[in-house]
Amino acid sequence: MSALQDFWRWRRRDTVLAIGALTLVALFPLAISNPLDAKLDFAIYAVAYSIFALGLNIVVGFAGLLDLGYVAFYAIGAYSVGWFASDHFAYINHGKGIHIGVSGLASTLAGIHFNFLLLVVAAMIIAAVLGTLIGLPTLRLRGDYIAIVTLAFGEIIGTIAFNGDSIKAGRYTLTEGPTAISPVDQPQIPGFSQLDSATSLRGYFWLGLAMAIIVLIVNRSLRDSRLGRAWIAVREDEVAAASMGVPLVRTKLLAYAVGAALGGAAGAFLGSYTNSISSDQFVFSFSIFILAAVILGGLGSIWGVVLGAVVLAFIERYFIPDVLDKINIQNKIGLHFAFADLGFGIFGFLLVIMMILRPEGLFPERRRKIELTESATADESLYEVRA
Repeated sequence: MSALQDFWRWRRRDTVLAIGALTLVALFPLAISNPLDAKLDFAIYAVAYSIFALGLNIVVGFAGLLDLGYVAFYAIGAYSVGWFASDHFAYINHGKGIHIGVSGLASTLAGIHFNFLLLVVAAMIIAAVLGTLIGLPTLRLRGDYIAIVTLAFGEIIGTIAFNGDSIKAGRYTLTEGPTAISPVDQPQIPGFSQLDSATSLRGYFWLGLAMAIIVLIVNRSLRDSRLGRAWIAVREDEVAAASMGVPLVRTKLLAYAVGAALGGAAGAFLGSYTNSISSDQFVFSFSIFILAAVILGGLGSIWGVVLGAVVLAFIERYFIPDVLDKINIQNKIGLHFAFADLGFGIFGFLLVIMMILRPEGLFPERRRKIELTESATADESLYEVRA
């Protein structure tokens, strides 16, 4: 009984701390007088990257399946906005367009125009299907071979996006290639006024934060569920998990599908915010960036990957362009370059430092932290015996 009481106190304490932290984060835009401040831009990218990282954490952190093609699901989510919330298909229905759940200016435009909530659902379904397809070739693979297959998948999607203007069906093209699909509809959420990034970024931040909170709840529920325990069992020892009755095929495919669906939702949000869908956005380095956020925060740690995503978003979107480049240290010592051009070099340097000083991540998974502590204690005891 005392153990149950301690567990309840622990869960209640964590819940109160989480609610308090999220409340402070939600009030952050109100502390900034300029609704178009660069700090708000960083904050919007931070919540978007957090959703991406939470999705990838299911695949890499929970199930232990390396995925180097995660940018593909960003592309699927963003192009779902480009296809179903713009005039990309302007001649459909004799130029009158198809409008579902939209009002105002969007309801009068040519093309296909879906409500943002429908776009997110569509992006998640399409990404989940493709995530299952990417999982099928990896069922019998491990280690570096999984990385190669997922890397190839990401490159295939990127190549299709780049050359999509040559893939035609009648007068319609799959994508616009390097030429962006723009503009796209601003999200319309029931109960809220239409978001407008041209006058204020606050609405986008709150929308992204709401999506991130939902994804956090989904991650926590999945981790504590039977499926989550199956993922962790596969991560720790695939052979032992199979011998205990864990269905490996279904378990792995569900990890890929759920992670891909969350990536598609984040891609739809970020595509709406940037208001421009171009193939130049979907490069391999994005997959590495999100994977770096997961590793930096701590594999398998829900709050850890959020922290890692926020840290990397801060460095990429605010610290490098608005702090380092403005200080202009490099020119003062005779070097002529921009720190923004060395962004991934800076991220790599930080990861090397992290691997040396804190290999388990900034905020490691609680169970993993206990295991590392016990392992270190055992090693010390063994050393004393040998001495």
